[in-house]
Amino acid sequence: MKSEYKERLTKAFPKELHSDLNEVIKILPLENSKIELSDGKIHELDNLIHPTEHNPIVNNETLIIPYRLYFDEPNPELEKKLTVRQKDILNCIYLRHHNGHLREKRLRLLSEKTEKWIIPFIVQIIGEYVYELLPIIDKKVNENTLNLFNEFRFENLEYWQKTESRMISYWDVYHRNKSPKLKEYLGYKIINRIKKRTHNNVYN
Repeated sequence: MKSEYKERLTKAFPKELHSDLNEVIKILPLENSKIELSDGKIHELDNLIHPTEHNPIVNNETLIIPYRLYFDEPNPELEKKLTVRQKDILNCIYLRHHNGHLREKRLRLLSEKTEKWIIPFIVQIIGEYVYELLPIIDKKVNENTLNLFNEFRFENLEYWQKTESRMISYWDVYHRNKSPKLKEYLGYKIINRIKKRTHNNVYN
């Protein structure tokens, strides 16, 4: 099963990263199938990677990113030995974790050196329901990174539209009381900021 996990994680990143990714995979605790879920109980899972996937494109390369992961974090001492890029790969992997608090932690740990392959992991979160992640993303979608988000949107128009639709749906179900108007919702503001940059790039 561990080889299957490695294969699936490998498909989630561009080929140019596979050497670094292999170093990251070495420290992942993929043997442990017992995990604490949201009910507070320990469960033994048959599969530590959810079968559902999404397929963004980065530089004409289709990635296959798992919807959710269920394995624990690695040994912190082993993690310290990784390079900055390898740590960003690790953090992106855990942005797919089932635990929202862990996703928040890993989102904060991403380095300031945002590369194009990181963008789909961030965009996916914009279309999810945990509001607490949006203020962190809001800071990451800035003048230094807007062009990367812009390029990703153009390369993934259908995927982007689905993400935007999910963002609106989750706002309607979970966040409308706090933000009665969609245009006041932070997820919408982030999406609109990226779309506005796209508009300006096209017409200027």
